[in-house]
Amino acid sequence: MRSEYVDHSNDAIWQKAVERNGSICDSRRSADDLTSLATHLFMKNLSPHIRPADVSDVRAMFHVRASVGENTLSAEALSAMGITPEAIALAITSSPCAWVATIQEEVVGFAMVDLDSACLFALFVLPGYEGGGIGTRLTQICERALFERHSTAWLETADGSRAAQLYRYLGWGNDVDIGGGDIRLEKQRA
Repeated sequence: MRSEYVDHSNDAIWQKAVERNGSICDSRRSADDLTSLATHLFMKNLSPHIRPADVSDVRAMFHVRASVGENTLSAEALSAMGITPEAIALAITSSPCAWVATIQEEVVGFAMVDLDSACLFALFVLPGYEGGGIGTRLTQICERALFERHSTAWLETADGSRAAQLYRYLGWGNDVDIGGGDIRLEKQRA
């Protein structure tokens, strides 16, 4: 099957991206190449804004949570665990425990901590935005909040997951196998 090509030689945005990123391509690319390149350029050139979550973000946070490729849970499964929009809204209004990453005002990731138990218990990024530093920035914000109150923070995640790789890269360790393919990681305040 022959790929269709799109001519971007007169596209000012495309040319600006080429100028910023060097000669990464010519002006004729296949549709599949364009999709991949557009995602890369979008992430590289649009920095996410990280801010405290508010109640109006809860629906978008659930959308992100339901969209991930690893550790997927349906709304019904989350509800059975007590994780409901109402519970998250209450947590957000009770303490500064959640942050969202937005790009052009769209929530593309979020993180939540339990400040009492020193736990980073939720961090999710939409699949199309993985690998762009959003998870790192959210983790760092969570760490700051947790280390203001505790000398040690902890989390649980699937061993071998992208999340586990990220946390280890950011200095989380003391792996403890908690069963079911999951591990507990800790990090000490610097």
